[in-house]
Amino acid sequence: MIWIIVVVAALLAVALVTGVVLARRRRISITEPEQDKPAKGGYQAGGAITFNAPPPPPVAEPTRPAEPVERAGATPAPTPAPVEPVEHPVAERTEVDGQPGVGDDAAVPRDSVKRGFVEVDLPEAASEIEEIEPTSGRLERLRGRLSRSRSTFGQSLLGLLGAGDLDEDSWTDIEDTLLMADLGAAITDQIVTALREQIVARGVRTSEDARALLRDVLVDALHPEMVRAVNALPHANGSGGVKPAVVLVVGVNGVGKTTTTGKLARVLVADGRTVLLGAADTFRAAAADQLETWGSRVGAATVRGAEGADPASVAFEAVKQGVSDGVDTVLIDTAGRLHTKTGLMDELGKVKRVVEKQAEVDEVLLVLDATTGQNGLTQARVFAEVVDVTGIVLTKLDGTAKGGIVFQVQRELGVPVKLVGLGEGADHLAPFEPTAFVDALLN
Repeated sequence: MIWIIVVVAALLAVALVTGVVLARRRRISITEPEQDKPAKGGYQAGGAITFNAPPPPPVAEPTRPAEPVERAGATPAPTPAPVEPVEHPVAERTEVDGQPGVGDDAAVPRDSVKRGFVEVDLPEAASEIEEIEPTSGRLERLRGRLSRSRSTFGQSLLGLLGAGDLDEDSWTDIEDTLLMADLGAAITDQIVTALREQIVARGVRTSEDARALLRDVLVDALHPEMVRAVNALPHANGSGGVKPAVVLVVGVNGVGKTTTTGKLARVLVADGRTVLLGAADTFRAAAADQLETWGSRVGAATVRGAEGADPASVAFEAVKQGVSDGVDTVLIDTAGRLHTKTGLMDELGKVKRVVEKQAEVDEVLLVLDATTGQNGLTQARVFAEVVDVTGIVLTKLDGTAKGGIVFQVQRELGVPVKLVGLGEGADHLAPFEPTAFVDALLN
């Protein structure tokens, strides 16, 4: 009986030691390399700003009135007569008809001298065509506009990976951070699995190694091998001639389609291309005027129709004029429509079919608002079924802390993100580069 107890105790001891060893192996310890680092921040004040309250004004002590001294045989002082109230002059004012009103005391008399016209020098008229910033390196110049995504997404991940021991709670926090950044469950599982495997395979032990690993995993999740060039260059037709490229810009209401069309025209003109704009949004008030204004700023003509006209006919006429004028690119701005409205989605399909009677549609750019999150994916799926989307434009990426929509929309559609909007400026449209985007999130 004693031997049985001894054997059971030994087995329990072996199991306990084995569990402790396995737990230590699963825990990954990441340490910060010991090195002298300069203090962050260029300017450091020795003390805080102090504030002093202004001294209170001196308060004069009230003086007591002298008590009258009664003298024998003196007569009392006479009582002063009551002062009559002064009549307000408003009764004599004709401009208010004798009635009081707000600001009576500041009324200007009718007989006052009136100020005449003053001659001023007007500024010189600005040139009709604006100067356009160079298109190369735009994402690098605009990387500061990703500060929200960088602080919430990139820096949070780096903080978790470089905090020290990576146990199961740490990996749960990493998953939560990725999900909160709109990466979705599938992409989150893919990235966490890759990080777990690569940390062990690479022998990651320092925060710098963790940063390099996170950068490689995120870049790989964005599929840098995808072709992100916008198909907006003229091409040969079957008869030996040249036809312009046709780009169709689609999306729901309020995502920035017209603005994106105008900014894309600026990019093409800056690269030496001739552009024609087609205002196929005939429903929104002043949509054609807005697009025409964008075109006039870069010297591009605009084809427009009457308000409420058939958008397919406007798009057809735009492509027809582009072919006859020999331009390089025809950009067609379509009306915003909810993806849940079947009739409007069918109309969009009609626009594409009618345009293709004149020339092939080379690019269908779906404009998505980066701040909409999961709803943007639902929109993307429906539009992709109707008009065969070939590229994504993410606008308002500077206004969201959830940069993960970039990862998820590519995985859902298998279509690359080609352009990103990083501000309201005319030249704040940049090509999407996965490596530069990840570097902007992490640095």
